[in-house]
Amino acid sequence: MPRTVTLRHTVTGQPLLTRVRWADSFGSRLRGFMFRRRLAPGEALVLVEARESQLATSIHMFFVSFALGVVWLDSAGRVVDKVVALPWRPYYAPRGPARYILETHPDFLARVAIGDVLAFDHDVSA
Repeated sequence: MPRTVTLRHTVTGQPLLTRVRWADSFGSRLRGFMFRRRLAPGEALVLVEARESQLATSIHMFFVSFALGVVWLDSAGRVVDKVVALPWRPYYAPRGPARYILETHPDFLARVAIGDVLAFDHDVSA
């Protein structure tokens, strides 16, 4: 069973997304949202890299048929960049080094700003 986490804003303490799929294996990061027809309401995925990097946290949108709201976070959870990633585009990379790539509905981008600090709360029962 895939591990899920809750994403919350550290200043307000408010949960921003629940049931975020945690993708820390090569296969789960590679698959991402490719070959899916749509994004379910509230669905999100966080791609976890071993260390901060601009290159390792770049993404492509090949075989993704819908737009995604993408948020890059560094190891401390600080938002370093965000973008609406459009289908079939070859390359998106953060402005600075990141460790986490959050992919969700584009509407989510209005809820966070560059510089915000977010936290992942791991479900202890998973």
